[in-house]
Amino acid sequence: MRVGIVILPEDRWWAAEPKWRAAEEYGFDHAWTYDHLGWRTLVDGPWFSAVPTLSAAAMVTSRIRLGTFVASPNFRHPVPFMRELITLDDLSDGRFLLGIGAGGIGYDTQVLGEPELTVRQRADRFIEFTEALDGLLRTDGYDHDGAFYAAKGARNLPGPVQRPRPPFLVAANGPRMMELAARLGDGWVTTGKGADTLDEWWHGVGELTSRFEEALQLHGRDGAQVDRYLSLDAAPVFSLSSKEAFADAAGRAKELGFTDIVVHWPRSGTPYQGRETVLEEVVDELLPGLQGH
Repeated sequence: MRVGIVILPEDRWWAAEPKWRAAEEYGFDHAWTYDHLGWRTLVDGPWFSAVPTLSAAAMVTSRIRLGTFVASPNFRHPVPFMRELITLDDLSDGRFLLGIGAGGIGYDTQVLGEPELTVRQRADRFIEFTEALDGLLRTDGYDHDGAFYAAKGARNLPGPVQRPRPPFLVAANGPRMMELAARLGDGWVTTGKGADTLDEWWHGVGELTSRFEEALQLHGRDGAQVDRYLSLDAAPVFSLSSKEAFADAAGRAKELGFTDIVVHWPRSGTPYQGRETVLEEVVDELLPGLQGH
C-alpha cells in the first residue's frame, strides 16, 4: 500500500519548502496540496495557490509524486487548466497526479459572485469539465462545445510527459461521480461519509467501496487497474493523533482494498492538529512495513 501526505498551502515558501523536501526524504509515495481560493475555517488566514506551490515543490524534489487534493471546476476553465497541468507534468518530469472533484459550495464560489449551482448542476459541470480536460490533454487541436465550457482548436503542444495524460484520480462519493470515476478515472478518491464515530465512518467507507466495485463492473473495468485512495483524515479521528491511530486506520484501509492512503501534515491548530513527533514515529516504525520495504 502506498502512503501520501497533504501539505496545506498556508506557509510562506521558506517555511513550506522543508516540509516538501522532508515528505520525499521520509519516504512518502506522494505529496499533495489543496486547490482552493480559500478553505473553510482557514479562509481568513494565509493561503497560497496550488499550481505554483506544486511547481515549486517539483523543483526541490526528484522522486515523490505530486498532486492536487483535489482540483475542481469551481474557479477553473479546462483550457487554461490544461496548460497548467502540462507545465506541472513537465516540471516534475512526469510525477504529477491530478486529483479532481466536483467542488462544493463555500468561499470558492461565493468570492466570484456567481449564483450557487444545485447539486445536479455541479455534477453536470464536473462531468463536462473532466471529459473536456481528458480530451484537451490527449488531443492537439481539440474542440469542445458544451453547456458550461467551449474550446475551439485548443492546442496542447508539447503535450504531457505522461502519455496519454497524467493520471486522473476522481473524488467521488455519489453514484454519478462514481460512474465517472469508473469510466474515466485511473484512480478513485473517497473521503467516506459524514459520521460521528470512527466505527460509523469505516462502515460508510465499506459501503462506498462496494458501490465503486459495482460501478467498475458496469463499465467492464478491471479493478486491478484502478487505484483506490482514501483520505484518512476525513474520519472523526485525526490519523496522526497517535502512532496507534495511524496503524489502526492503515490496517482497516488495507482490509477494504485501498491501494493508497493519504494523511495530513500535523498542524498546531485545528483542523489536523497534532505533533510532528508522531509523524516521525510513523515514518520510522510503520511506513516501511506498509510499503513492503
